This record gives sequence, C-alpha cells and structure tokens, in this order.
Amino acid sequence: MTQDSNGCADMSRTLDDMQRDVDRWIQDIGGGYFSELTNMCLLTEETGELARVIARVYGDQVAKRGDLRDPNDAKASIREEIADVLWVLTCLANQIGISLEEAFAETLG
Repeated sequence: MTQDSNGCADMSRTLDDMQRDVDRWIQDIGGGYFSELTNMCLLTEETGELARVIARVYGDQVAKRGDLRDPNDAKASIREEIADVLWVLTCLANQIGISLEEAFAETLG
C-alpha cells in the first residue's frame, strides 16, 4: 500500500490499484490464488463474520467475549471484517478477469 508524505494511506488509490496490489501480494507472498470455488466459500464465510459483528453491534444480539476485536471500539471490528470481504472479493475479480472499477462504473450507469 502506498503512503502519502505524512505516512498515511494514500486515499487517491483506485480499485484498479487495489486489484494490482492484491495480485502482487498473492503472487509474491501468498503462493497463488485458491480456486474460484474456494474463494467463493471464503467470501461467504467472511460475509457471515461481518454479519455477526453487525448483529452484535447494531442488532438484538449481545456481543460475547471474543466477538469484537476491541469491545471499546466496535468500528475496528467492522472495519476489519469489511476489509476481509473486500480482499476475497478482489481475489475473485482478479481470477475471473473482472475490473472492479469498470464493474462499479457500469452499476452507476
């Protein structure tokens, strides 16, 4: 991830940048992509983990010990789970050859 002169994450990055970064990490460190089916299962798992946190923070369920990354900062747990969903979704898009940037632009019309 690139950083600005203050050491903060560069927020001008695009979805295409993110896809390149994920691909680079997968190739250089991760040892290659899992199969599309495995990544779809992982996406479902990560979405369920996000749902669990949302249910405990905003829903009727009470958070149990270990449900939240930091019980004093529920947003940190939500942010972590959203990032996990985004990571696996990006892996799937990369494997299938879909530009998330183009797909999102098409969705907006």
